[in-house]
Amino acid sequence: MFRDLARMGQTLRQAARLMVGQPDYDTYVQHMRLTHPEQTPMSYEEFFRERQDARFGAKSNGKCC
Repeated sequence: MFRDLARMGQTLRQAARLMVGQPDYDTYVQHMRLTHPEQTPMSYEEFFRERQDARFGAKSNGKCC
């Protein structure tokens, strides 16, 4: 029962992060280890910054068009 509650809590946390545009770092690390074992995963800080830049278009200097 407690395992089910913990799993539900993780799912809710992940869903909340996705709703605000922040993918789950643990999911990213797991993906990198399984799919790209030869590459070193980004640190949490690097991951967070890269996702923020991708979402808000840091490379476009704030211009939308």
